[in-house]
Amino acid sequence: MDIEQHSLFIKSGIDELHLRLIKPVTALYAEPILMLHGSMSNGRVFYSDSGKGLACFLAQAGFCVYVLDSAGRGLSKPALADGHNPSQTDVIKFHLPLVQQFIQHRHPQQKMHWCGHSWGGVMLLSAILRQPAITTDIASIVTFATKRRIYTRSLKKWFMVDVVWNKVAPRLAKKHNYFAAKHYKLGMDNESLACLLQSIDWVSGDWVDSEDGFDYLRQSERVNWPIARFYAAQNDPVLGHQNDVKRTMLECGLADAEFILLAKQHGYKHDYDHAGILTHADAATDHFIELLSWYQAHSSLLTSETVVTLHD
Repeated sequence: MDIEQHSLFIKSGIDELHLRLIKPVTALYAEPILMLHGSMSNGRVFYSDSGKGLACFLAQAGFCVYVLDSAGRGLSKPALADGHNPSQTDVIKFHLPLVQQFIQHRHPQQKMHWCGHSWGGVMLLSAILRQPAITTDIASIVTFATKRRIYTRSLKKWFMVDVVWNKVAPRLAKKHNYFAAKHYKLGMDNESLACLLQSIDWVSGDWVDSEDGFDYLRQSERVNWPIARFYAAQNDPVLGHQNDVKRTMLECGLADAEFILLAKQHGYKHDYDHAGILTHADAATDHFIELLSWYQAHSSLLTSETVVTLHD
């Protein structure tokens, strides 16, 4: 199925949030899908101009997919290099609800699927915990390699997290208010100092907002969660260890949600890693097909009576 790609922008204070719309020429399914990337990344982990990636794969199957570049990343403006220093709190409290409203306006009376990679999944879960009523408009939540806290211990974890992320990155970031991860070839994009420091707190400590003291963990019992699916990769020993993914599910009150380990021992083509879970060349002929079937089972076909407003 032929697809189209369009860049949309949403104003939020000084931010112009970039939302990449990837859609079929003729949509088949009523529920749109919102995708959010993780730390040191941007929306391109889900798509490419040439039609590769999970977002393009789902659009080719009939879904309208919206991929968000969080503030300062990707094509969102202003860039972090311009001195912009957005926080996780901005994403959770303001940006995600605003994006949700924007997409709902284009798809009236339709629920939305949420999908996050790595720390992007934590942002999505946090937005729900902070505003539980939003779940009435969410059809499902899917995460890839999402962990809120890192419990696993290894030499690799010590170097990647305890040394580079917790100590070196903040020192390098303080001069310009951002960590130049792209320059150091540690990620697809840079990371703001505010987000960096907040993520350090959460990865090693309590799920409490440093800006207003909101305790996310205490809200889990208030949430009527939508159906959820959590993916982990076999060859992801630090940033998305399967046990840390399961602990995230447990602390959210989602212990009974579906957990899938992408490993050869479970019939998948590869023992995927943290990025390859989305970017491996074989993903489109492996677990993407399985996820598509899952989305189709939890979505509604568009009918002549369904009104979908898609202004490009």
